[in-house]
Amino acid sequence: MGEMSNFQLGVIGALFLSVASSVSIVICNKALMSNLGFPFATTLTSWHLMVTFCTLHAAQRLNLFVSKSVDLKTVMLFGILNGISIGFLNLSLGFNSIGFYQMTKLAIIPFTVLLETIFLKKQFSSKIKFSLSLLLVGVGIASITDLQLNFVGTILSLLAIITTCVGQILTNTIQKKLNVSSTQLLYQSAPFQAAILFVSGPLVDQMLTKQNVFAYKYSPVVLAFIILSCLIAVSVNFSTFLVIGKTSPVTYQVLGHLKTCLVLGFGYTLLHDPFTGRNILGILIAVFGMGLYSYFCTEENKKKQLASDLPLASQVKDKDSLPLLAGKNVGNQNEENHETKKLSKDSVI
Repeated sequence: MGEMSNFQLGVIGALFLSVASSVSIVICNKALMSNLGFPFATTLTSWHLMVTFCTLHAAQRLNLFVSKSVDLKTVMLFGILNGISIGFLNLSLGFNSIGFYQMTKLAIIPFTVLLETIFLKKQFSSKIKFSLSLLLVGVGIASITDLQLNFVGTILSLLAIITTCVGQILTNTIQKKLNVSSTQLLYQSAPFQAAILFVSGPLVDQMLTKQNVFAYKYSPVVLAFIILSCLIAVSVNFSTFLVIGKTSPVTYQVLGHLKTCLVLGFGYTLLHDPFTGRNILGILIAVFGMGLYSYFCTEENKKKQLASDLPLASQVKDKDSLPLLAGKNVGNQNEENHETKKLSKDSVI
């Protein structure tokens, strides 16, 4: 029970860190791009990842965490895939209307559920699906304004959805299969993500903005906001891997839509963005859907924990009823009990 409580506290801490850092960086980047006129989002993301890697490298040198080597080919492909997904998302935003881009982000949840069901044989209850549907409807009402379709934008959106879903599923799978922490995986993959975006970022940004990032005149205020954005990004990148590793890609996407609602609220409060009754209604529906999702997930986790504890209790009862001559087998049973506890802990979504 103590291990379970610590695990739940760790999950809550990861979720809070993810929400706080993501909302902070959105507000910082919005001020940087909208108010200060720095539109180079993809290049900025490559700088985020470079600073993240340098920070983790310094932490590793200070023995704050132990680096664990992972198969180079796996990490390299994983890092490149995540870098490409960021590029496709930015291109999707550039070639589509805001409304269609929001539809692209909403489509990530059902597509992730579909991929996990087909390839990982993961089962989602009807209650979970209902809460996710309610969440998507609420976010759609709150954030989607117009839907302007075009062929190139649609293709880019599909590629963004596929690469994002696969990247997030792999983040969860690699951490569990290879027994690496979120910090270790981020440390190994960040250089490859940064490299692919550092090379492609200026080209993507020039295609979208018709401006050259290297010809931009950097004022002290712009540089200060870039540095602040990079520092916040360390927390964003770390918490992303932490949340996906401790929960699931679907839960991370649900959390992402909570951030969308919070950004809308903070945008209205701090930046005086336009806000309507439709936004309020959508946010309320989305928050209710998120609450249901959290409740149903908690209930299902309790059932799984109870189901895994039943065999453990029966083993303990059988052990107590053994004759003295069977004492030499107690050590083996204790090892089995330890493994059962470990499995029951790892089975929590």
